[in-house]
Amino acid sequence: MLSFGIVDDDAASVRMLQNIIEKSWLGEVVVTAENGCEGEKAVLGANPDVLLIDLLMPDQDGIETITQLKQKGYDGKCVMISQIENKEMIGRAYQAGIEFYIRKPINRIEVEAVLSKVNEHWKVGHYLNEIKNSMAKLISLNTDLGSSRRRQPVREIVLPVFRDLGIVGELGSSDMIKMMEHLVQHRQEESLPPLKELYEAVACPERDPAREAKAVEQRVRRAVMSAAANLASMGLADYGNPKFEHYAPLYFDFQDIRLKMKEIDEKLQPGKGKVNIKKFLQVLYLEVLDHRRQAD
Repeated sequence: MLSFGIVDDDAASVRMLQNIIEKSWLGEVVVTAENGCEGEKAVLGANPDVLLIDLLMPDQDGIETITQLKQKGYDGKCVMISQIENKEMIGRAYQAGIEFYIRKPINRIEVEAVLSKVNEHWKVGHYLNEIKNSMAKLISLNTDLGSSRRRQPVREIVLPVFRDLGIVGELGSSDMIKMMEHLVQHRQEESLPPLKELYEAVACPERDPAREAKAVEQRVRRAVMSAAANLASMGLADYGNPKFEHYAPLYFDFQDIRLKMKEIDEKLQPGKGKVNIKKFLQVLYLEVLDHRRQAD
């Protein structure tokens, strides 16, 4: 069961949120506070899985409090609560580290829906960690994982992800499928080798290896950048879009997505932008391993 912390200077809102969480069996409220400074200390002490925090508070607002908590090592899920719907303010909150948003006045149905999504995201992260730990144990026991993984085609696992991200038609997507197939066939670890090694592994051997590896790198980067742009568009249209909420924090550094959202929203000239290619491929590889393990 998830543990929750609530920081809000409105005592009625705290009582209402605690009632919804505990009466709906969403989790247990382990700490509450009525201002940012007090909340910062309380959250660091109790370390709840999820923090619900008001945007506007008199001494230290929610954005500043989350920023301080993240700098001090708090890694729980953060949910902002506010009646403000200013896009710039909400964007700052996302940059600070929130992953979900609940509007005031508080509505039971919305709170239950948002916190159910938080629960799903927490489970995904927890499960990925379990996969990594399980893989490490299997490797230490010299278990041959390669033979069982071949039973489920990698392409069938990866394509649904690429469809959701809108990049099935990208040339770089084909390169990434080849990378995943190469990793499953030749690697018995959950961590990735250097990216250059991956690019070279799927490059056409009959041509100039260095030039081909560079071409693969460029195609993959374009595909991942395209996925980021598609997610940013989803987020601008609806912060609550299920695909946006699932893929944006899982496959990308959310600050990169937020910068792309700002670029699109303000109709700025598209820049080069940046995305964490290694994180994208690492998460994709872990999902491949997870699907294949479940099929065994």
